[in-house]
Amino acid sequence: MDINPIMLSRVVENALYEDLGRGDITTNAIFSEEDMGSAYFLAKQDGVVAGLPVARQAFLLLDPDIVWTQRVDEGSKVAKGAVLAEVSGKLRALLGAERVALNFLQRMCGIATQTAQFVEAVAGHAARITDTRKTAPGLRALDKYAVFVGGGVNHRYGLDSAVLIKDNHIAAAGSIARAVGLARSGNSFTVSIEVETETLEQVREALSCGVDIIMLDNMKLSLMAEAVSLVAGRALVEASGGVNLDTVREIAATGVDLISVGRLTHHVQAMDISLELHHKVTRT
Repeated sequence: MDINPIMLSRVVENALYEDLGRGDITTNAIFSEEDMGSAYFLAKQDGVVAGLPVARQAFLLLDPDIVWTQRVDEGSKVAKGAVLAEVSGKLRALLGAERVALNFLQRMCGIATQTAQFVEAVAGHAARITDTRKTAPGLRALDKYAVFVGGGVNHRYGLDSAVLIKDNHIAAAGSIARAVGLARSGNSFTVSIEVETETLEQVREALSCGVDIIMLDNMKLSLMAEAVSLVAGRALVEASGGVNLDTVREIAATGVDLISVGRLTHHVQAMDISLELHHKVTRT
């Protein structure tokens, strides 16, 4: 999975504009346009790497001639003390982009690291770990990319990606059957349809409509296993609600195909990473 370069530039530009405003008045007062420097990203804890192309873009937007040397691959597990990448170029660009590059990199590594923990927790079961739309506003593409790099799979990108009929849709439409019928007639045959269910009766109704995916929302494990048996492969089954590292393996053992985990992107523990500047500064 690659990040769309147009989207990437726009997101990073917005972040730089927010941070720099009319310019870095500290750095610009101390260093000239001709001063050059180099620095490296240092992992200060174990984790999974994601977001190096985003960090690189922050520097490139301030200095197109920046030299970027990546030391580890995206998705690789690193130990505390690992050098992730090195960057050299105009000192103003290095210091001006430092915080933005770190903000992106630390968040994305944190997401990838947590995703990898969930994926490891369900190892041996068929269930795949997937994300949700509970992402930071404006950063969804990067958040979901980090989930993918961490070994998860991506759920729908947005409201325009797939039909997901939730409890409020069902309540307003009057029934699952009516909501599915209207959704199917109002969309292309290429669009998949998922229905959120809370009871076995709703699972049966969703099955009778021939939906593609059935979400089991906040079901007890015993009921979830019964629902999986009832579906019997006629649709993908997704477990959702209250999933954490203590419960995810038991959920996977029920036989569900997917486990959506909102905390992957809305309970983010940023990975501790620093940008270390070499002390020697050269002036051309």
